[in-house]
Amino acid sequence: MGVDIQSKLRLAIGSVKDHASIGKAMLYNQYGLSDIEIAVVRATGHDNNPVDDKHMHEILFLVSNSPAGSITFLAKQISCRLRKTRDPLVALKTLVLIHRLLRGGNRCFEQQLRGAHFSGHLQIGTWWFMRNSSTSVGFLHKYAAYLEERMGWAINQAGKLEPVMSQGLEFQFYEEKSIKLVFRILPKCQDFLDKILDWSPFDIFHSDNLALAAMSNTLKESFQVYMTFCEGVAALVNMFFDLTRSARALACDILKRASQQSQELYDLYENCKRSIGSKNLEYPSVDIIKMDHVMSLEQFSSCIPTSSYGSVSTTESVSSTPPPIFDCHTESTGLQGTLTGKQGQKDEQRSDCGLSPILFSCTMETKISKVWVVFDD
Repeated sequence: MGVDIQSKLRLAIGSVKDHASIGKAMLYNQYGLSDIEIAVVRATGHDNNPVDDKHMHEILFLVSNSPAGSITFLAKQISCRLRKTRDPLVALKTLVLIHRLLRGGNRCFEQQLRGAHFSGHLQIGTWWFMRNSSTSVGFLHKYAAYLEERMGWAINQAGKLEPVMSQGLEFQFYEEKSIKLVFRILPKCQDFLDKILDWSPFDIFHSDNLALAAMSNTLKESFQVYMTFCEGVAALVNMFFDLTRSARALACDILKRASQQSQELYDLYENCKRSIGSKNLEYPSVDIIKMDHVMSLEQFSSCIPTSSYGSVSTTESVSSTPPPIFDCHTESTGLQGTLTGKQGQKDEQRSDCGLSPILFSCTMETKISKVWVVFDD
């Protein structure tokens, strides 16, 4: 009974605050931008209703029909709303609004909102909420940390997430694209997945529909990033023995981190399936990267000299054969399916080094010289 009265009192006080904020915005109308401030207050009200699509579309409409600087004004209003509130519900709705604006706007709006964040106008933080045992507050901190990382990602023309890079990949040669995928994009995928792995379905209550919706949207984005992660690991394995010794050491560090992440990601997705269900969620099959094989790979890399692109030195052999790098927990056509395609002559080349054939599945290319050589009679 006491809890019900306290909840009603919170809603009443919150409603008064919202009306006061709206009235103040109407009174001090700056450059005709008060409608944007009012829309932000209504979208993140103290009521128990979720963030309505109509509020998000209203904000997008108002920004697109306002003078220059409207996105900066919007960013400041959202930051002010997040900074001043002491209600975890309002803070969560504000974070959800940021997330939905990132996904709901066009490419130009998305870029400008990201620019407002990097310039400091859009501040995503919940540090003023005391860190305590409260489940809702713990979820807020993790969601805010995720959105900080999410600001470094954009939705491409195919509707999928990709990290924001200084230069595009479309005009680079295949080898350059592969190197960039492995040593620039793959680490960004790992940073992204680390933010996901900080979460737990046990951080939220089943009755908290807003938090459940926020986590579901975040999981959907993690599925896309995991696929890019798989492509990066596959490319790294394929090019491993074509790298210099120092690059192999860096590659081994990436694979060690990937091994730990794959196990943790598998556990997280399994817990989410049991705790929040799989409604509208198509979980990918996670293949576990085995640490013992990564360690064996690191050992082999120290005894095999650097080779030219497309050829592998097999002058030294290792007596023991390490186990397959992937331990598939579920039926999958994901990372392991990518790496277990063509075998043939490639298996014979790797067997001299004691490497498991499943680790290297792509046929190695041989570079053919185009220089005409004249032989003596």
